[in-house]
Amino acid sequence: MLTRSLSTFAALWLAAVSASAQRIPAKPLPAQPGHLVGKYIARGVQIYVCTVKGGMSEWDFNAPEAELFDAQGAPFAKHYAGPTWEAHDGSRVTGKILASEPAPKTGAIAWLLLSAESSGSGVLAGTRFVQRLNTSGGVGPSGPCPTAGIERRVEYTADYLFYK
Repeated sequence: MLTRSLSTFAALWLAAVSASAQRIPAKPLPAQPGHLVGKYIARGVQIYVCTVKGGMSEWDFNAPEAELFDAQGAPFAKHYAGPTWEAHDGSRVTGKILASEPAPKTGAIAWLLLSAESSGSGVLAGTRFVQRLNTSGGVGPSGPCPTAGIERRVEYTADYLFYK
């Protein structure tokens, strides 16, 4: 009985590890992740603007606009152009894309690994990497756009992980 229980536990554990590994691509993980500051859920929009290039109109990504929440649902930070994340304690991180991986979910924005520069003191001070995973939605409109300068706001969700 004990052997069967251990075998069942081992099989379930391996299945969980395998499923988890499939959700996180190898490329966007930090080479030396360091200390995980936290994992936060973002809800917001990806903003696209109609631009004219060479006589053709098209949708270009402009900026994100989202709120990040902790595991208990409490507001943690806002996310905006830069890309920048600003915690409610005033600490701030600005990122630069190091790696991008197509999202496994159709219609979802890419998973990213970003290097980070932090400012201020607080929870985000010293952050070196930001990772965007488990995205849903956010992909810009396709095809030509009607009028230069108009915006489309596309809802998205994602998990953001911050590493020191």
